[in-house]
Amino acid sequence: MKVKAVVITGQGGPEVMKLQDIELAWPGGPGDVLVELRAAALNPADTFFRQLGGYIDAGPFVPGHDGMGVVKEVGPEVTEVAVGDRVCFCNGGVGGAPGTYAEAAVVPEWQLAKVPDGVDDLTAAALPLVAITGWEALYERARLAEGEHVLIHAGAGGTGHMAVQLAALRGAKVAATVSGPEKARLVEDLGAELAINYRETDFVAAARDWSGGLNVALDNVGAEVMTRTYGAMAPYGRVVTLMGVAPDDADVTAYNMNLDILNVMMLTPMWLGLDGALRRQAGIVREALALVADGRLRVRHAETFDLDRAGEAHGFLESGQAVGKVTLRIG
Repeated sequence: MKVKAVVITGQGGPEVMKLQDIELAWPGGPGDVLVELRAAALNPADTFFRQLGGYIDAGPFVPGHDGMGVVKEVGPEVTEVAVGDRVCFCNGGVGGAPGTYAEAAVVPEWQLAKVPDGVDDLTAAALPLVAITGWEALYERARLAEGEHVLIHAGAGGTGHMAVQLAALRGAKVAATVSGPEKARLVEDLGAELAINYRETDFVAAARDWSGGLNVALDNVGAEVMTRTYGAMAPYGRVVTLMGVAPDDADVTAYNMNLDILNVMMLTPMWLGLDGALRRQAGIVREALALVADGRLRVRHAETFDLDRAGEAHGFLESGQAVGKVTLRIG
């Protein structure tokens, strides 16, 4: 069947994104579901793939991992969702299977999460990837415990503002780095005890003064920040990076302090086809949706664009202006 989708036609800036017709493989397998999409979310990975190409193949592809929509049709073995159900998911967008910048998507039933009443379309679309990332980083990899001190870098961003809340829900003491007063107010409202404006304050000194040495830190920025963060850690602390491991500092702090350095790349199960890990991630989305429905977890929305303005949405995300999640409205 033909649907309209945003296709990345080559490597480069937002101008390589074109709205065009694509052929969607439906009917799919017996356990597949056709979802008529209402919303999708942008993530920094989308812009990386636009610049560098998809993981699975080098040809044109539809970006977007996060989607929300309504079940339109189901395969003959589908039993857990029905036509008309509101669902969300994290699937596609790495090359190969089309992503969520489209009018519809074909998704395995087991990857879908039903959206509870009271959770709006844009919130459901914005949640999956950042919830999975924060959950894996803090709960599964860092084993964050109640009462521990944790620093979340870029705390007002899409992943950062989710991680601040997940850490607070675990009973940890939370600090976050931000770039200005609006972002400081946001992270404090979401549960951070300390907001550190890194443009005005040495975040290493501020974090050490506050904590006496961090138990956990989440790097969502890159090598320079991660290397500096080693100096704020307590012995046997855990540093989780979403950006790839950085080298040790000149004092060999990470080595001498026995720090655990942990990678989280939540798209690995998707591009390697690790069904067991994908099922676990879908379970995280369902748990996070329940927290949103109960009012214990919030999604901050930065800006919403129509599907045909996806290129503008990429430009806005890359500008660094976004406070929270950038989303696409579809249909």
